[in-house]
Amino acid sequence: MARIFTDKDADLDILKDKVIGVIGYGNQGRSQALNLRDNGMNVIIGNIKDSAWDLAVSDGFTVKGIGETAKESDVILLLIPDEVAPKVMEDEILPYLSSGKVLDFASGYNITYGFIKPPEGVDVVLVAPRMIGKGVRDLFLQNRGFPVLVGVEQDASGKAWDYALAISKGIGAFLPGGCAVESSFYEETLVDLFSEHSWAGAMLYLLQACYEVLVEEGVSPEVAILELYASGELGEIGHAIAQFGLWDQLRLHSHTSQYGHMTWGKRYITEETKNLMREAIEEIKDGRFAREWGLEQLMGLPSFHRLWKMRLSHPICREEDKLYKILGRR
Repeated sequence: MARIFTDKDADLDILKDKVIGVIGYGNQGRSQALNLRDNGMNVIIGNIKDSAWDLAVSDGFTVKGIGETAKESDVILLLIPDEVAPKVMEDEILPYLSSGKVLDFASGYNITYGFIKPPEGVDVVLVAPRMIGKGVRDLFLQNRGFPVLVGVEQDASGKAWDYALAISKGIGAFLPGGCAVESSFYEETLVDLFSEHSWAGAMLYLLQACYEVLVEEGVSPEVAILELYASGELGEIGHAIAQFGLWDQLRLHSHTSQYGHMTWGKRYITEETKNLMREAIEEIKDGRFAREWGLEQLMGLPSFHRLWKMRLSHPICREEDKLYKILGRR
């Protein structure tokens, strides 16, 4: 069973005399940097010269090139996209990863598949918020925490777990309602990719199929889209699941709704569905998906762009656009 850590398990003092370099000022980078600074940490930003650089400057940070930031930092938070991280690591960070430094990841992907191989003598830790970047900052400002997965890949100093928990505390995970759950780079990669390859992707295609069936039955596109997701009820159900639990949230529905959920929902989950899930896990575990995605990037993302074109050409997108303009969302 995984260990669960709370505020009492973490001490920010281990970071107090360190320079923390946040590489990448995107959604996670900005939120984590601001939270760390608000908690009294010495934070500098490493970024390319783009709009994110300008935003970091306007937020009052010292902003430098990625290599210079890596050179000056004792603790490095690598918060750039998985697909660009290996090259950035090789070209700009690895030359400055001297013994005694700490390298923190928010995703297990590149370590799991060996695309990034940190040198010996460096602590390699995982602090992976189960929260979008905006939520990391918004919850912090509300004095509320959020869950993170924490792990240690390389404990060169003997204090890697202390660093992982201190970073977790610094970004706000241990405020009321939050915690850190013991995990690993491999496990984080497995559950993250599995979610994307199973329920999350299936939900989008299922909603689209529901739209098609309803419109075939004569339901107007506007009513179908509102009922399926545009009203915001779907988001409220997700929030209720997070607050009350997968099945207990059903108590917020009418008895008719509860009965329909429990009698019909299970009919869609067959042994074939579970076998597809198992196939997804195998492709994640043996690296097939990582190799496929890597090759896709090397070829210039042809399938990626084709898939986007196919999805956006579906009638649901045209009808959605008209409705969302009326609702003032576009």
